[in-house]
Amino acid sequence: MERSFEYHGKKILIKLGDIIYETTDAIVCPTNSYGRMRGGVGAAIRLAGGDVIEEEAMKRSPIQIGSAVVTTAGKLKTRYVIHAPTMTLPVERATKENVRKAVRAALRTARMYRLQSISIPGMGTGTGWLPYEDAAAIMLEEVKAELDSKDCSLNMVVLVSHSREFFYILVTAAEKTLRN
Repeated sequence: MERSFEYHGKKILIKLGDIIYETTDAIVCPTNSYGRMRGGVGAAIRLAGGDVIEEEAMKRSPIQIGSAVVTTAGKLKTRYVIHAPTMTLPVERATKENVRKAVRAALRTARMYRLQSISIPGMGTGTGWLPYEDAAAIMLEEVKAELDSKDCSLNMVVLVSHSREFFYILVTAAEKTLRN
């Protein structure tokens, strides 16, 4: 299940799926400041890609909220994992502000690495317990702002939903955000 949007000649793809199967240049891991990948999306990425991903992230910790670090992707099909914390401690509740800072940091990091494509899961929606509507609105606002940037290198942003409910909420948020 997927829905595609075009914004300033760039593609935003919203899809129902699993971030570990993405083949974009990078996937985003909504981690904690210590780079521990033992719950939620982080655990799935570590289990599929290997412990090396977590080991590299932990070597670069602490990762401040609003910052991001890049690691290799181990056995995953993507080239990089961008670790953008939505919380300081593992399994802490994510705030809207932290999710905004994390998405912005991940997109800024993609620009610094001159990446063409990136896949982003539901930031803060798993172990962070942020409501889907809040996460979707923030994610689309930040993606739009990045694509509006004259320095943006991205040609495609994939928003990967782990549930049908979040998929439909993302689509609705995209329809609203991208028409303005």
